[in-house]
Amino acid sequence: MANFRIIPRLDIKGEKLIKGVNLEGLRPIGSPKEYAIEYYNGGADEIIYMDCVASLYGRNHLSDLVKSTVRDSFIPITVGGGIRSLEDASMLLRSGADKVAVNTAAVKDPSLISNIANYYGRQCMVLSVEAKKNKDGNWEAYTENGREKTGLDVVSWVTKSVDLGAGEILLTSIDNEGTRRGLDLDLIKKVSNAVNVPVIASGGMGGMEHLLQASGNGASAIAIADFLHYKRGTIDEIRSFCKQSKVGVRDSYKA
Repeated sequence: MANFRIIPRLDIKGEKLIKGVNLEGLRPIGSPKEYAIEYYNGGADEIIYMDCVASLYGRNHLSDLVKSTVRDSFIPITVGGGIRSLEDASMLLRSGADKVAVNTAAVKDPSLISNIANYYGRQCMVLSVEAKKNKDGNWEAYTENGREKTGLDVVSWVTKSVDLGAGEILLTSIDNEGTRRGLDLDLIKKVSNAVNVPVIASGGMGGMEHLLQASGNGASAIAIADFLHYKRGTIDEIRSFCKQSKVGVRDSYKA
């Protein structure tokens, strides 16, 4: 079985790293590159850069940030936000990204998933899903950084997307994001059971035990923001805890 991956998630607005709760109330924290390099040096497995307002303006401004980051680090980078076409994906991959995460544009035109997967390989095509539980107890997919309903059932949507070529799922719980009360384990389990590709759980990690719960419910990786950004734990501490708890992670290293 592949190792469980520890992935810092950096949500970006303009030139600032930001953080909110339930994808709202976005607060600036600092320089995204400085944090990314810190996490690289700390032994992160990958980095996620997410332009959280790009879809609102129909563009992604992260190519320069990606170019700058890859000059000073050697770590896989996933970039999301505002990717509307194969050309947008190509620009970010040529800038040094290893994967692109697509949400809004994939909902509007699912063929984009196949276009990216067919051209670059499905390992480059990450479906980003923003999920919110509805009154029926199921989860609906949202777009525009959690602002817009789609009417799509999350489990049905990820299943269709994997059939179209998505090679990985970035699964964010809007209800739990930024709350520190734990991840949505039922959501993680249902999505993980429905697809045969890795699922990155995102939204709500407040303690080490939450990571174990995500792993135990089928997640292949966890995307961590608040817990790392606010210095409530380090990647080395997370990795050591995983090993003590018999969760398979790769050996630590210092860049």
